Amino acid sequence: MAAQCQLAGIARSTVYTHRMAVADETELLLLRLLDEEYTRHPFYGSRKMVAWLRVQGHCVNRKRVQRLMRVLGLVAMAPSPNTSKKHPQNKIYPYLLRGLSVVRPNHVWSTDITYIRLAQGFVYLVAIIDWYSRKVLAWQVSNTMDASFCVDCLDDALKGFGKPEIFNTDQGSQFTSESWIRVLKDNTIHISMDGRGRAQDNIFVERLWRSVKYEDVYPKNYASLPELLVGLAEYFIFYNGGRFHQALGYKTPDQVYRTGDGGGAKIADYFGDKNESSNEEMGQQPSAVTETTPS
Repeated sequence: MAAQCQLAGIARSTVYTHRMAVADETELLLLRLLDEEYTRHPFYGSRKMVAWLRVQGHCVNRKRVQRLMRVLGLVAMAPSPNTSKKHPQNKIYPYLLRGLSVVRPNHVWSTDITYIRLAQGFVYLVAIIDWYSRKVLAWQVSNTMDASFCVDCLDDALKGFGKPEIFNTDQGSQFTSESWIRVLKDNTIHISMDGRGRAQDNIFVERLWRSVKYEDVYPKNYASLPELLVGLAEYFIFYNGGRFHQALGYKTPDQVYRTGDGGGAKIADYFGDKNESSNEEMGQQPSAVTETTPS
């Protein structure tokens, strides 16, 4: 594995491979289908997933779908019971972004974890993104969702790009852990955490996951972890330096991060937003984040 990382031009610490998670063929098929459908329709919960799978010809019960969604870390439009499960003894920090305009690089960073399928198993990917520029600052792959690979990803971002004023996460146990919080406090970074049921506030990372999966993971269908590492390394270079973003005025994240021009975001004071109540009445979870489009 060390040779594969060297060949891919990435650090050995980018991947944690104690033992890759492996499931049988039926489980892998269901995981793949759930992952793809959730990426298309993130508002689907387990009941709708059961109905959708049955239409596809898979007779499954809700209990099984719930278990598989926990493996994937998926819950409709809300923090998941797996990737975002709180630790009961860890402190939860307040949400600091309400009403904030993100006006410069390194103003706000955020992170999240997603499931990545392989031909004979699956792994988890964590990435850190700069909200102003949408630039991916660091990423790591692991076969487990413990805090260590998230902390190493944070260390990589801090070493490579300095520090943000605010770091926003969900309330997952990885991001409330003592090791994660200690790094943020040691670097005098303000800690912000989404409230429960506000997973869509992390919309830039959610959009990153859709791009990674639809533009790279799904079409390439990686068979092995070494192939995935090489592919992700190439994709993130493209995403930052070669992929033009409409919301950035058709500039790349690298350009916007380097110049400090053309990015930004506005986070609504959603408790004071009249549209919030009407959306909630219809069972929808509106995003609190509005992109600032260059003129």
